[in-house]
Amino acid sequence: MAGIAVLSEAERTLVGMAVADAEQGTDGEIVTIVSQRSDSYRDAALHYAVLVMLMVAGLCALWPPLLEAIAYPGASGWGEINPARLLFTLTLLLAIAFLAVRYAMEWSPLRLALTPRATKARRVRRRAIEYFKVGAERRTKARIGILLYLSLEERIAEIVADEAIHSKVPPERWGEAMAALIEQVRAGKSGEGMAAAVMAIGKIIGEHFPKTDDDENELPDRLIEL
Repeated sequence: MAGIAVLSEAERTLVGMAVADAEQGTDGEIVTIVSQRSDSYRDAALHYAVLVMLMVAGLCALWPPLLEAIAYPGASGWGEINPARLLFTLTLLLAIAFLAVRYAMEWSPLRLALTPRATKARRVRRRAIEYFKVGAERRTKARIGILLYLSLEERIAEIVADEAIHSKVPPERWGEAMAALIEQVRAGKSGEGMAAAVMAIGKIIGEHFPKTDDDENELPDRLIEL
C-alpha cells in the first residue's frame, strides 16, 4: 500500500505545516501517518462464513423435515429415507452457505462494516505501534518522539508516545486532540482534523518539554501516507 495517496496535496501541506508550527514550542518530535485501512479483516469473513454454516447445520438438526424436503423435493413423505442422501444434502448445504458468505464478504466495505468495532480498534492500535517502532521510537536524542496515526476507513486514530512523554503525560490528556481529529474525519475533513490534533499534541508536550536553544528537527515534518 505504500505510495498510495489517501489525502489531497492541500491536506498534506496543511498537516506538514501544523507539525512544523507545533514543534516551534517543544523539543518533542511529532510524526504523522495516515493509511486508508489498517488491516484486510479477512479473518472476519472466515468467522462469519463458519458461523452461518453452523447456523444452517443447527437449523437442519432442530427441524429435520426441512432437510428431508430439500433432499427429496416433491416427495409425498411416504417414501423410504436414504441416510446417505440426507448426509450428502446436508454437506452440500453447508458448503453452499460457507462459500456464499465467504465470497460475499470479499467486498471490503461489507467486510469492514461487519467487523466488530473492538476488533478494528485493536488492529489499528497494533498497526500504530508497529509504525511507531519503525518511524519514531528512540529516534530522537531525548526520546521524545510521538506518533499520530489515522486509519481512514475505520475512522480510528491512535497516539503513541516515546518513553519520556509517556512517563509525564497521562493517556487521558490526549482526549481533546483525538476528539478534534475524529470530529473532522467524520465531516470529511481528515487533513484539517489531523492538523488540529497535531496542534493540540504540540501544546501538551510543550508543557513538559519546552523548546530549547539547541533543539534540532530530527524527524521529518511531512505527512506519511501508507
